[in-house]
Amino acid sequence: MKSITSILAGIVVVLVLVASQVIYIVDERQQALLFQLGEVVSVKTEPGLYFKIPIAQNVRYFEKRILTMDAEEPERFITSEKKNVLVDLFVKWRIVDVTQYFISVRGDEALAQTRLSQTINASLRDEFGNRTVHDVISGERDLIMEIMRQKADGDARKIGVEVVDVRLKRVDLPREVSASVYSRMEAERKRVANELRSTGAAESEKIRADADRQREVIMAESYRDAQKTMGEGDSQAAAIYASAFDQNAEFYSFYRSMEAYRQAFKDKGDLMVLDPSSDFFKYLKEPERD
Repeated sequence: MKSITSILAGIVVVLVLVASQVIYIVDERQQALLFQLGEVVSVKTEPGLYFKIPIAQNVRYFEKRILTMDAEEPERFITSEKKNVLVDLFVKWRIVDVTQYFISVRGDEALAQTRLSQTINASLRDEFGNRTVHDVISGERDLIMEIMRQKADGDARKIGVEVVDVRLKRVDLPREVSASVYSRMEAERKRVANELRSTGAAESEKIRADADRQREVIMAESYRDAQKTMGEGDSQAAAIYASAFDQNAEFYSFYRSMEAYRQAFKDKGDLMVLDPSSDFFKYLKEPERD
C-alpha cells in the first residue's frame, strides 16, 4: 500500500514538473514574449493560460502597467535670458509594442529610461532656450509639458513605448542665483514700502491740515452765529424790559433796587458802610402809604 502511494506521489510530481515546463500563465498586469531558439515566435498581451514546448521554447514577461521615470537629481537648463534653472520632472510611460521594445532595448527597462531621458532633456534645452524664467515657471509651463510629451512620445514609439505624461514637478533657480534674486526682491519691497510710507505720511499731513482748517472755519462760523443769536436775544430782552418798565416806572425802580440788594449781599460775610439816608436804602425803609 505504501509503495502504491509513493508511486502515485512520484507520478504527481512528474506531472507537475512537466506542466511547469509546458504551461505558462500571463496575468492582467503582464504581457509575454515566447521565444524559440532565441527568436520571438509569439506575443501574448491578454491574460490567460498558454502552452509552450519544453526546452525548445522559453517565455519572458514584461510590464503592462504604466511605469514612472523619476529624475534622481534636478537637471540644469539655460533660459533665453542666459539664466540657469534647475528642473525636477517625472515621466509616465508604458510598453505598447513589446516585440519592438525587446528588439530596441533588449527588454531592459533601464535602457528604455535612458533613451527617454536623453530625448526629454534635449527637447527641454530647446524649449527653455526660447523662453524666459517667467515663462518656464508659470507663464507657459503647461504648454512646455505638452510639447515635451508629444516630442518624447514620437521618439519613444520607435522603441515600442508610449509616453503618457511628462510633468515638471519643480523649476527653481540655483542657490547662488536665488540668494541674489531674493536680495534684489527684498530691496525692491523695502523701496516700495518706504515710498508708500512717505506717501501715506504726506497724505496724513494733508488730511490733518484740511481737518484743522475746517475746524477753525466751523468754530469761527459757530462763534459768529452764537454772537449773532445772543445779540438778537439781548436786543429782544432789552425791548421786552423797556416795554415792561415803560408801563410802570416805579416797578422798574423797585426791580433795579432788588437786583442791587441781591448782588450787594450775595454772601453772608459781605459788609457795606453807607449813609442810612442814602437812596440805596429807599425800599428798605418803611414804604410810603397813600
